[in-house]
Amino acid sequence: MRLLVRVIERGSFTAAASDLKIPRSTATDVIRRLEKDLATRLLERTTRHVAPTPDGEAYYRRCLSILADVEDAEGALRGHEPAGLLRVDAHGTLTRTYLLPHLPEFLSRYPRISLQLGQGDRLVDLVREGVDCVIRAGEPNESGMIMRKLPPIPEMTCASADYLREYGMPGSLEDLDGHQMVGFVSSRSGSIMPLEFQTPKGVREVTLPGKIMANDAETVHHLARMGYGLVQAPRYRFRDDLEAGRLIEVLPDFPPPPLPLAAFYPQSRQLSPRVRVFVDWAAEVFRTADL
Repeated sequence: MRLLVRVIERGSFTAAASDLKIPRSTATDVIRRLEKDLATRLLERTTRHVAPTPDGEAYYRRCLSILADVEDAEGALRGHEPAGLLRVDAHGTLTRTYLLPHLPEFLSRYPRISLQLGQGDRLVDLVREGVDCVIRAGEPNESGMIMRKLPPIPEMTCASADYLREYGMPGSLEDLDGHQMVGFVSSRSGSIMPLEFQTPKGVREVTLPGKIMANDAETVHHLARMGYGLVQAPRYRFRDDLEAGRLIEVLPDFPPPPLPLAAFYPQSRQLSPRVRVFVDWAAEVFRTADL
């Protein structure tokens, strides 16, 4: 398995054999016997390059997970420093705003860990896709996963200056009558998410008419800058626009509820030193961050 992974990652029998300090002929023979045992072709070979077949790609991803488990089990027993490749998936803006600035500190603290960062909103199958840990905002619905809660993210309501000149600045929730909102379509439910406001009597949901809607947070943010209506999102998303005057906070006395944030990882990664130190570090980053 280690040899197959190395061949696929290096795209070469010669390079993989050199890395593992074995003769190239041995590497070729081992993979040939593996393909015979599995009764399937794992690699497509040309004179210049080696690439996995569809079966080889699927087997490669399973090998990554199995080898990580073996490495973690041996490391935990031997007390080794966390090491190896850690695959993490988190929203791009969240990653760039909070995790990347502190990344040198993490890699300095754990120099034997290397990171592969995936960035997206979609739900991933951690086991099937070989992902070790995901960080997600919103109400958790990752069934069968271990969850570690992280500090929630403050949200705010805002709109462009041009929009507010046309529709006026609301001073209360009652003043929202006649206003517009940029509809954010939930990827989970397919419906437009209402605006939410915290009041002394609890959270109040308000759905306003709107001329345009989108299912991408960056697009919704851009539409707000264009003056299409009120939007709600994590405060960190709007920081630059607020400082530049492109967006203005609305109803600051009735902020939306904070957005839950959590790290999820498969039960098979529960004892993984790599996952444990990463999640502890991420919690520290968000706990001390200016959210």
